[in-house]
Amino acid sequence: PVFAGMNGSAIENFSCVIYNVSLMNCTWQAGRNAPEDTQYFLYWQYSRYDDAMECELYIKDENGRNTGCRFRNVTIQTAVDAYFLVNGSSNESLIQFYDEYIKLYEIEILTPPLNVTVNCIRDSSGCIITWQQPLTSHRKKTKCFEYEIRIQNK
Repeated sequence: PVFAGMNGSAIENFSCVIYNVSLMNCTWQAGRNAPEDTQYFLYWQYSRYDDAMECELYIKDENGRNTGCRFRNVTIQTAVDAYFLVNGSSNESLIQFYDEYIKLYEIEILTPPLNVTVNCIRDSSGCIITWQQPLTSHRKKTKCFEYEIRIQNK
């Protein structure tokens, strides 16, 4: 495909993460060849059938250039790829856009499991450890979770 705009003006190192159940941060770096007055704008949509949403709260660098975005109330509706688009504007030249499809469940940092309890019986060498699945921004089947238990004798 042919992209309008100066080579090296699109953003670089784009990444997003979902944390604390419903918050999402996306960050990027300005293109190496982008003019100093370049400003970037992030849009995303859950699927091609949903409306695109612009960033609610931009993260700015020391020059006032948008280099990230914070979203609240993010929910993972389906396993479909969400679409992200960052375009830019400058008075000096056309700026190339950057776009990417991301599976939101792959970028979620899960909270720890809830209500962890340990019951050890004095006369026995065994303990029973129980927990509930962590909070998440989407409904995962319980069988999708894998847990690791590290036991240290103290």
